Amino acid sequence: MIALKKKKEFYKALIEKNTEYEGVFFVGVKTTGVFCRPTCSARKPKFENCEFFVTAKEALLASFRPCQRCHPLSHPNQASNLIQILVEAVEKNPEKRWRERDFRELSVDVSTARRQFKKRFGMTFVEYARARRMGIAMKQIRGGDTVIDAQLSTGYESDSGFRDAFSRIMGAAPTKLKAAHILQASWLDTPLGPMIAIASEEALYLLEFVDRRGLEREVERLRQKTKAAIIPGITNPIHSIEKELSQYFDGKLKEFKTPLFFLGSPFQKKVWEELAKIPFGETRSYSDIARAIEQPSSFRAVARANGSNQLAIIIPCHRVINADGTLSGYAGGVARKKWLIDHEREKV
Repeated sequence: MIALKKKKEFYKALIEKNTEYEGVFFVGVKTTGVFCRPTCSARKPKFENCEFFVTAKEALLASFRPCQRCHPLSHPNQASNLIQILVEAVEKNPEKRWRERDFRELSVDVSTARRQFKKRFGMTFVEYARARRMGIAMKQIRGGDTVIDAQLSTGYESDSGFRDAFSRIMGAAPTKLKAAHILQASWLDTPLGPMIAIASEEALYLLEFVDRRGLEREVERLRQKTKAAIIPGITNPIHSIEKELSQYFDGKLKEFKTPLFFLGSPFQKKVWEELAKIPFGETRSYSDIARAIEQPSSFRAVARANGSNQLAIIIPCHRVINADGTLSGYAGGVARKKWLIDHEREKV
């Protein structure tokens, strides 16, 4: 039974379409007989017409049927069939330059593709495909190919056009990138909402909820500190963390094995390493962490380092709570933090 206070909290999140509550609760609407996710775009019901559930199964058992608008039985913001088709087409031939006839052959409307990609990735499909081509060009240049070879293989007949496009996406002219670093970014669907994963071929650098406040600045700082180009794509560490996250949310995994890269100060790294030692299903206070790293008076600095963690869930900053047992200070939202803590306690 959900307490009245919690119901009011959920209702407020429903009215505000708060993405931080994705996967935390579902709402059944008595007047329509359907149940929805918190961010459903349908007209909002009155509080007295709502029933709240922690899981979709509970809503189904209460005789509510899934909403056809927000699809509560799928991951929030799961890729549409159109996006999946186009992403697969790009991966089959990433060097291809797309024209209108290519969309017609796939029975895809160009404007629909542009709109859906812009909403999901923050770039149009053409920009996405161009970024993939440029990623290949960068790999070729770093591997020893000449700029002209990379230019021609990615379909650019104009030298200046290739350099301009390359610089817009990568942040530097192609001749300056032979020793540069490349990171790839991918969108991962999870029960608590979509996440972005950024990794090299060797390690995972960032894993964050897409709606985290300041995520754009965080990604830009990562790019600047690593002096890397960040382009769409998938690497082995991204494949690995996607599989491990699925197992984690299914309650089948308690320890992540994906290789990680820590980008922070020595103090931050020390804190993050201590966070990783908190046993699955347990919590610690900021003061506990400060004592564990033998700096007992630095609990405020510990809290700041905790908030600077760029590897959500894997480095379990959600397991750090206030000394009085209350929850605060989670970039993904306190509702998600509580869900993660409860999830782990149930699976111990």
